[in-house]
Formats: sequence, structure tokens, C-alpha cells
Amino acid sequence: MTEPIVIEGRAAALRIENLDTDQIMPKQFLRGIDKTGLAEGLLYDLRFDAQGKARPGFVLNRATHAAASILIGGANFGCGSSREHAVWGLQQFGIRAIVAPSFAEIFYSNAMTNRLLLVALPRESIAKLMDDADDPSGNTVRIDITAQALRSRSVQARFELMPRHRRMFLEGLDNIGLSLTYRDQIDAFAQGHWARQPWLRDVAALTKRRL
Repeated sequence: MTEPIVIEGRAAALRIENLDTDQIMPKQFLRGIDKTGLAEGLLYDLRFDAQGKARPGFVLNRATHAAASILIGGANFGCGSSREHAVWGLQQFGIRAIVAPSFAEIFYSNAMTNRLLLVALPRESIAKLMDDADDPSGNTVRIDITAQALRSRSVQARFELMPRHRRMFLEGLDNIGLSLTYRDQIDAFAQGHWARQPWLRDVAALTKRRL
């Protein structure tokens, strides 16, 4: 892979610790049976008041941050329930990466599996990134996944990714796609398994035919 894989864009600062998945995607938007139509519900109670009117002070409602593709968040981002809809809604809204001091474990797994990039950095770096994001004149964040490096006006930092997650981003793979890259090894294992224990092969199908 010679070309760097980069996420670059405007950032929005969410100065909220312990932002949970119920806030990210409220329950009333979970009625569908597929992944579509979730952008409307993203952070709904923060974006809109009780009458459904946009809150002008909320960062994602400001003209300067309307096209933000990177969120700078507080610690323990994505805590709460395990709803994967929170990740889907963020992506449908146009969010490609979230940078925070820490992430809830299940949210982290859901996000990285769906290729929503999560970057953990020290609180000091996060504070500077939030200040950069609040200044429209210098609000650009560049995340080089190949080099595992992030740069803004005030921050240059490296971050860690698990080799599996890094490969998924670089090669455009989901969990199934990643598994299929090992198909030859899987087939070889299966053939060896059946050769050693042929009486176990297709037991369910054989039993069904006999019945």
C-alpha cells in the first residue's frame, strides 16, 4: 500500500464526558428493521428542543460546523447500551472519525467493525483539538491511518490501532471480508478436520434424511 489512507476535514468539539449511546441515538429512532434513516436521530435531544426546533447554540447546528466529519469528544465516549445504531447514525450524518481520551469497550468494537475510526489521545491533546475546532479559521484535522498520525493546527500526535483494525481500514474490509482473506486456511483446516473425524461430517443433514 503506497498511497496513504487519510481522513481529513472539519472537526466539531463535543465537550461532554460519558456521552452514552442513548444520547447519540435515542430510542424513538430504533423502529426500523434496517440501517437507513438514522442521521435524523443523531444526538437529537442535543440538536433540537422539545418542540423540535434546532438549538442554535449546539455545535453541529452552527454554520461553521455543519459539514464536520470529525468529532472531538470527552472521555468514555459511547458508554451505555450496546446499540449499533449509534455508530450507523454517526456515519450516516457524515462523521468519519471520533477523537477522544477514551471510548466505551462495546462502542469501540461496534465502531471499528463498521470502519468508523476511533482515535484515543491524551486529555491535553484533546483540549487543544477542541480549541482548534472552535476556531473556524484553523479548523482542519488530518488523520493518516497508514502512518497512524494525527495533525491539527496545534496538535501533532501518533495513535495506536490494533493490527486487525488497521488492516480493515487500509484494505476496506469488514469482519466478514477480513475472515474471507483466510479462506484457504479455513478450507484446509476443514478438510483436515473431516479427514480425521469423517463420522462427524454433515451429521444434521444425515439425521434429517433418516427422519
